[in-house]
Amino acid sequence: MEARAIQRTVRQSARKMRLVIDQIRGQAVPQAYAILRFSKKLAAKQIHKVLKSAVANAEQRALRENTALDVDQLRVKYAVVNEGPTLKRFTPAAMGRATPIKKRTSHVEIHVEGDAESRAPKATPAKAGAKAEVVAKGKRPKAAKKKKAAARKTKKKAGK
Repeated sequence: MEARAIQRTVRQSARKMRLVIDQIRGQAVPQAYAILRFSKKLAAKQIHKVLKSAVANAEQRALRENTALDVDQLRVKYAVVNEGPTLKRFTPAAMGRATPIKKRTSHVEIHVEGDAESRAPKATPAKAGAKAEVVAKGKRPKAAKKKKAAARKTKKKAGK
């Protein structure tokens, strides 16, 4: 289940909002809510509104399609802040001149999707008699290490 929400022309610069949006990208929705709630940045309030809207859109889509949806299983799949139109204003300066003021705006877009890990079936070995290689996090089987080392040596020889 995927849903999105977009808020256009937020009256804050995209550069400031990206500092907050980078923290929630890829996070689970409840964790993203917590990050936004305790952030001191003003941008967190606007981003919280957009995230809340994206979650509500996912719930409505699930109702329309008559499927079950657990909001706690949603993740922030895509979160981006783009520049919006700049409001150009002028203020008086010395000797009758005017200096420009750029009031920047931004567009916030957030996509949420259901957690695929809980729905995906567990992988089984291709052959019944084949031994399934269990690869621990950060470790490779010895055969894979040897193949990679051999490939590196042949690249070095070809490069010389």
